Amino acid sequence: MVMHVEIISKEIIKPSSPTPHHLRNFKLSFLDQIAPSLYIPIIFFYHSNHGVGVDPFERSRSLKKSLAETLTRFYPLAGAPINEDFSINCNDKGADYIEARVPCKLSQVVDNPKAQELIQLLPFEPHHSCTEIGKEVLLAVQYNIFECGGVAIAVCVSHKIADGTSAVTFVNAWAGTSRGASEVISSSFDAATHFPLRDTTGFMPNEAISKENIVTKRFVFNKSSIAALRKEASVAFGPEDRGPSRVEAISAFIWRRFMAMAKAKQGNKKPKLFAAVHAVNLRERMVPQLPLRNSIMEINSEYVKKLQDSNGHLDFMKKTSKQLVQGEIEFCNFSSWCWFPFYEVDFGMGKPTWVCCPSIPCKNVVVMMSTKDGDGIEMWINMKEEDMAMFEHDPELLSLATLANGE
Repeated sequence: MVMHVEIISKEIIKPSSPTPHHLRNFKLSFLDQIAPSLYIPIIFFYHSNHGVGVDPFERSRSLKKSLAETLTRFYPLAGAPINEDFSINCNDKGADYIEARVPCKLSQVVDNPKAQELIQLLPFEPHHSCTEIGKEVLLAVQYNIFECGGVAIAVCVSHKIADGTSAVTFVNAWAGTSRGASEVISSSFDAATHFPLRDTTGFMPNEAISKENIVTKRFVFNKSSIAALRKEASVAFGPEDRGPSRVEAISAFIWRRFMAMAKAKQGNKKPKLFAAVHAVNLRERMVPQLPLRNSIMEINSEYVKKLQDSNGHLDFMKKTSKQLVQGEIEFCNFSSWCWFPFYEVDFGMGKPTWVCCPSIPCKNVVVMMSTKDGDGIEMWINMKEEDMAMFEHDPELLSLATLANGE
């Protein structure tokens, strides 16, 4: 089956109430400043079971109304594009909202997903998104209607203003408003107070966005495979240690297979540096909590304080950015979304059948998401086409993971 999505309508959804003048100038933080100009794409799939007899276009009208109401609380997302001084004019410009028709049943996509076809359900192609300051769309939604009456709600939010945590917070807030939940979810926008802007001359965050052909594949690890990896990794820990978490064990395994692929590809070429990067939630580290082992243990309150007060982290990023441009270093970037409440996002149609992150326009980026039952982990791995051709045929990888791409 070749899927061709038909765009029905496009419009702008503005906040239902104007943003107060004292909130009109929103300053980005240092962490936003060093983030690449890409989008966080998330697609939520809903079967029609919970909305039998409900006209999908009537449901869309309800979603647009609740989106307008939610944007009053998440007002930076409805602002004008980011300015050169890393500020947003919160002028209620609004968010893009697209309605589309998909000529197949929802189950045909969910049961047989192909990353390249899933991209059609997004408001725009992530690899071709504008990365110029002053032209970036901050939030876009595509409401996809399937032949069976099921829908897929796709959200793209600028990584310059949101991370995975804040993106799912926004979507849950929107969903709650849509179904008339009594609890009103809002967010604080004070990151710039804790992490003010810095002089980032010499650092080019958009170098992380690949100009090469990126291929995305989904590898699924079930409960028993994860248990085997945790058991294998636990031998490195003493009896007093709690042992590796699911994310730590599976990240270490993917890193090992990535390095095997990289070494096989490198052959007799000049050696280069390889580095694993794991995103962490700094919100939990503003006050000491659970400090990936070794380097991740050091991302604690003391590190966060240094990040706030010194240029050490920025200097390190400038150095590695230069090495990346010169081809001296190659990264493998991990981001765990395993504990994000994606499967709690209920717009009044019940909880989603499936949630996915179909594509990130950066090579060697791994996004981890829990399966719907919570026992397994889906790994959405983005690589150069020639690298993926080697990686996806790794026998050791395939002995523990299922390549699930509908191909």
